[in-house]
Amino acid sequence: MGRHSSHLHNTWHLGIKEFHSLLGDPTMLFLIIFMFSVAIYSDAHSKPESLHRASIAVVDEDRSQLSGRILDALQPPQFIPPVHVGLADMDKGMDAGLHTFVLDIPPNFQRDVLAGRAPSIQLNVDATRQSQAQTGTGYIQSIINDEIRAFAAHYRAAAPAPVTLVPRSLFNPNLNASWFAAITALINNVTQLGILLTGAALIREREHATIEHLLVMPVTPLEIMLSKVWSMGVVVLIASSLSLQFMVKGALGVTVDGSAVLFGLGTLLYLFAAASIGIYMGTLARNMPQFGLMSILVLLPLQILSGALTPRESMPDLVRWLMSFAPTTHYVGLAQAVLFRNAGLGVVWPQFLMVAAIGAAFFALAHQRLRRTIGTMQG
Repeated sequence: MGRHSSHLHNTWHLGIKEFHSLLGDPTMLFLIIFMFSVAIYSDAHSKPESLHRASIAVVDEDRSQLSGRILDALQPPQFIPPVHVGLADMDKGMDAGLHTFVLDIPPNFQRDVLAGRAPSIQLNVDATRQSQAQTGTGYIQSIINDEIRAFAAHYRAAAPAPVTLVPRSLFNPNLNASWFAAITALINNVTQLGILLTGAALIREREHATIEHLLVMPVTPLEIMLSKVWSMGVVVLIASSLSLQFMVKGALGVTVDGSAVLFGLGTLLYLFAAASIGIYMGTLARNMPQFGLMSILVLLPLQILSGALTPRESMPDLVRWLMSFAPTTHYVGLAQAVLFRNAGLGVVWPQFLMVAAIGAAFFALAHQRLRRTIGTMQG
């Protein structure tokens, strides 16, 4: 009993030391605050699938009621109010980068629509603005079709549709891209800081020569590792929970019906695995710049291939199989299920078990590597 009490005492006080070290590192403190506030807000409002205040000009050669309806529909927040230009100024404005879209409504457009013909509208797009060009073209086409159908319905009866499709969006009913982006950014930032903080804490011990002080103290590599895992895990858990409440729900107005407690438990379990990966990387890197370069090689595949940014169904079978051994894949699945779909423990318990199993394997691997590293330094 006394031996276990000594282990807990050492682990607790070593963890408290990590808190003091973190408080004395303004760079890391700024990173934590930035990643769970400004970064999430920025990601929520800068996704390519969201069209916001795109510049558009219109050449209205018809000057009809229908062309006026189309112009009135091209309004904020998707577009800046359209600018009227002449036919000779179309190319000049696009060459100067003033307009992303230029819409040319031909003469007699309304007359041809009412006569049942299929008139053409020319849409010039500045494809160098890739994100707005692709998304905005779909927006403009949908707006024009809707206005033409609504206008024509006043003059002739529309044929009844054989099937009526009524879509129902359970989460994010307005299909606001910023909602999904905010949750995804929160999940990704948990991964980044869970790995970076623990790895940086170990590198900091080596760079500040405090690791030698630990070697002469009656502490074991397991106690050193556990102290970094629980202390940095608590920091990320508190920061992510506050970000979910005040940034995602508060500042961005995202409706999250899922259990914050269940999400917190899943995050805490995942941080056990992420921190173990960070410590293993910290034993491989010799200094902070080397650790930073190594983090890029690890974090990018974990985020891109885990299902947070790209659906796993669209990935090759080999990639899906390899990523099934990464804890991030299962954490993304349980986090999205809880926050997006209000799933309970009865739904996400397989992901909990996989995160725990993979985390235990990474923890054992990191512990073995840390013991070997400390043994080399003592020798």
